[in-house]
Amino acid sequence: MNTEKQIFDVIGIGLGPFNLGMAALLDPVDDVSALFLEKEEEFQWHPHLLMEGTTLQVPFFADLVSMADVTNKHSFLNYLQEHNRLYNFYFLEKFHIPRKEYNHYCRWVSERLDSLRFGKEVTQVSTVELGGKTLYQVKSQDSITGEEYTYTAKNIVMGIGTEPRVPEALQDSLGASVFHTSEYLKRKPSCDLSKSVAVIGSGQSAAEVFLDVAKHQEEVGGSLQWYTRSQGFFPMEYSKLGLEYFSPDYIDFFYELPQWKKDQLLHKQDLLYKGISAETIAAIYDHLYERTVGNTDPSIQLQAMTEVTTIQPEGGHLRLIGYQKVTEDPVEMEADLVILGTGYQPRVPAFFSRIKDSITWDDQGRFTVNKGYDLATDLKADGYIFIQNGELHTHGVGAPDLGLGAHRNAVIINRIAERDIYSIQQNNVFQTFGTKKALATPHQS
Repeated sequence: MNTEKQIFDVIGIGLGPFNLGMAALLDPVDDVSALFLEKEEEFQWHPHLLMEGTTLQVPFFADLVSMADVTNKHSFLNYLQEHNRLYNFYFLEKFHIPRKEYNHYCRWVSERLDSLRFGKEVTQVSTVELGGKTLYQVKSQDSITGEEYTYTAKNIVMGIGTEPRVPEALQDSLGASVFHTSEYLKRKPSCDLSKSVAVIGSGQSAAEVFLDVAKHQEEVGGSLQWYTRSQGFFPMEYSKLGLEYFSPDYIDFFYELPQWKKDQLLHKQDLLYKGISAETIAAIYDHLYERTVGNTDPSIQLQAMTEVTTIQPEGGHLRLIGYQKVTEDPVEMEADLVILGTGYQPRVPAFFSRIKDSITWDDQGRFTVNKGYDLATDLKADGYIFIQNGELHTHGVGAPDLGLGAHRNAVIINRIAERDIYSIQQNNVFQTFGTKKALATPHQS
């Protein structure tokens, strides 16, 4: 057992974009000691969904740092300058960057930060009494050597991200012929896409996989079906005023609502964060249009309002059984391969087993998250356990949005440092979400 003697101000668990952004924003802050642990050997952001032509659904300003500090050396614009791509990007004239480039940018940042430790899987978080204070003890294991390490910190920031969600009724069907979109590029080489393929789901990942399979089948043949229980294959809300829901102002409004009203509201806001980009829908329609020139049948079917409830093997194929949600008519279809674009859900990590009973859970078994992004607990610790992208139910639709990651990190960093390292700007939008809006301070001449 290797025990680190230093007491860190914060230990981050997991290195997705949000904790990587925190590490980048803490890099110039000399008086806050930080360590970030990640079980993977290197940074990779959704590596099995980096298809050619896919882009971020947020502007490039939603990088790791810019929305909190545009002067930070780990910004996307500085990445372009360091890679001699500023003019290339300038002439590109696009606000949304390729997903592959965003991943490369994040990897570039990860290689510049001394506070990151890859290949270190956290196995346990507990509390420890030290010097009259209750601190957090973090144990990890090296993924290659198996060596164990123990660290101590005043605060924890959990940024382990979400995990693929598969409806319980379909989980027993998972295997070589049924898998989640999060594994698509890993599984693609071993799959025969020239047979009958069914995609289930109507979010961005499902749409991108559908289009990629369709383009592949144009060359090799096959049939393709796309089913969703949603009312249709609708675009994500992307109007300028609609985007204001992804602001600190809306977080302030949403947080103060009672939980039952938050849950009710979230069910009505799917298209703010679960729809398909207009560009992807246009690309799909253009592909279908070209494939049907001369009344050619491309063997492609799109069917909304249809819920698949069972997938079962039958005669060397898969039988999909479900129903049309409006007419309630039964639906049955066959496929050789089923790809599930059924979304993601928050993780409840095993490393919390020692303190699980001290964490406050709501009546649906979710974390209770305070406004400053710390978990409600009865640990009596001197610091906090903060959470990244696990507060959708308490803080609203902006929780998974990359554009609000820097804001959340700024709030957390200020709380850890106990001073305002980063400015938290108010009145960022034109509309009022509640009944009152704070008035801007008039200019004094």
